[in-house]
Amino acid sequence: MASAVTMTSVSAQAALVSRPRSHGITSYGGLKASSSSVNFELGSSFLGKTAPLRASVTTRVVPKAKSVAQILPEASYKVAVLGAAGGIGQPLGLLIKMSPLVSELRLYDIANVKGVAADLSHCNTPSQVMDFTGPAELANCLKGVDVVVIPAGVPRKPGMTRDDLFNINAGIVKSLIEAVADNCPDAFIHIISNPVNSTVPIAAEILKQKGVYNPKKLFGVSTLDVVRANTFVAQKKDLKLIDVDVPVVGGHAGITILPLLSKTRPSVTFTDEETEELTKRIQNAGTEVVEAKAGAGSATLSMAYAAARFVESSLRALAGDPDVYECTYVQSELTELPFFASRVKIGKNGVESIISSDLEGVTDYEAKALEALKPELKASIEKGIEFAHKKQGAAASV
Repeated sequence: MASAVTMTSVSAQAALVSRPRSHGITSYGGLKASSSSVNFELGSSFLGKTAPLRASVTTRVVPKAKSVAQILPEASYKVAVLGAAGGIGQPLGLLIKMSPLVSELRLYDIANVKGVAADLSHCNTPSQVMDFTGPAELANCLKGVDVVVIPAGVPRKPGMTRDDLFNINAGIVKSLIEAVADNCPDAFIHIISNPVNSTVPIAAEILKQKGVYNPKKLFGVSTLDVVRANTFVAQKKDLKLIDVDVPVVGGHAGITILPLLSKTRPSVTFTDEETEELTKRIQNAGTEVVEAKAGAGSATLSMAYAAARFVESSLRALAGDPDVYECTYVQSELTELPFFASRVKIGKNGVESIISSDLEGVTDYEAKALEALKPELKASIEKGIEFAHKKQGAAASV
């Protein structure tokens, strides 16, 4: 188990930082510091330093520093990754380890997590790395954490749909959420385990059964859809990637993924053919990776990157940034469906508001696609709720 690293001055972090040649600032893991103030921007890490998302998902709210020793934020948040030895969990752990806001990184899995923790503990970043193996150690892993990230579950294989994953991953999510409810009910909960369209409703029902459900703190991580949309649009339109922001709404599987290309920033026009091509590619991007890996895995690295971006956004919100926005799959009244992915504002207490304007003035193509995705998303939600109730009934009859 690694010991925590304490940094009291700029010189103490010399081994941790890179120094851009032309900016005259210190940069570490997305953090930029000057001698007069601290500016939480995800520079070149997750979001890009000049992206239009600066208006929403970068931070500029840290008080003026009174001395050089005060220009670094305190690493004060505890993050648990459940499924930390897996294909997503390992790179995700590495990316979270890079955050200057994390004081403890707790890694849990049913096996092989000690080696992952030992490896990560050698990285000279502030957070202490702790490992927990098996159900007997899960409670200790979760006690007092601020953010729980759940990538646990089996990956997709060629020919496998997200729905095929349901029976295995639904049971895994159920047991983990029960432990979360018992040990850290106030934590932000990030669900990555697929099918997210169903596992988030399962988590909500389990938390309700435990009497601790807070819809503002339960998130389905759909960030990868936004990351892909931004990437593909930038490539198609020859734009600077860090300038591109495409909101993605609906769900997190197949046709339920709806990139609102008409809302792309900076403003750009698409032909009907481009809209169709880009939409289909974004919707099927997961399959694109599964097929490219030819049975050797699914989208683990890009998923870890997207999940780390969402963790960093949550940490900045917890730290008091009043200007954090992300697309995420949450309980929502934006449509008639009980859960829906859209842009939300995140604050210290979770979801502060759901941004409805993205659905205003959409194109005919997007409006039709929105109506077309609803039956499938509704069925996935109902399947998750039914699973949670069935398991509750089975437990009550024992």
